[in-house]
Amino acid sequence: MELYLNATSPYARLVRIVLIEKGLMDTVTLKWCDPWADDADLLKANPAGRIPALVTEEGTTLSESMLIAMYLDSLNSETPTPTILPTNPLSDVLHLAGLGQNLMDAAFTTVIARKHYGKDIDQSELGQRRARAMQRLLNQLNSELGGKPTATSIHLGDIAIAVALEYLAFRLPEIRWKEEHAQLAAWHAGVTARTSFVQTAFA
Repeated sequence: MELYLNATSPYARLVRIVLIEKGLMDTVTLKWCDPWADDADLLKANPAGRIPALVTEEGTTLSESMLIAMYLDSLNSETPTPTILPTNPLSDVLHLAGLGQNLMDAAFTTVIARKHYGKDIDQSELGQRRARAMQRLLNQLNSELGGKPTATSIHLGDIAIAVALEYLAFRLPEIRWKEEHAQLAAWHAGVTARTSFVQTAFA
């Protein structure tokens, strides 16, 4: 398999973490690229020019990090690993994955808007809407995950939320979520101590 990615995409990082957690890193070749430069190989794999993009052994390209994660969870590794989509109950996992995805999206679009239009774009109606959404999501996550013990295995919801929080700290440090949401910060510290997070740290 081939995975098109870069080092700063939260979506690509989510997929890399899933690969490690599922014991599948040896089955994939990482194709580092700049999606903003219209990389020819990336565009051939994914005409949308977006990462991550996974080319399967059969030559099928999968896009969108959550869909790639679900596909990877269906594969067998040499060493059996826990599913990242436990069914007891699946709705809880998908609920948390959705919160993580929403937080990731709000943070990512804020960063991209600043990249192209400057920081003043934060004061636009859309910029303010994204900021309010991030605060509401952080409040809810603090309420739902605060005080929750670190499990021996993690699921897709845990991964999505922890990656989104890491991206906030990386790209939007002025959102001091660790100081304002101490219980969520404690949960986050437990999850990100895992090897899969340490090996994929944003750079």
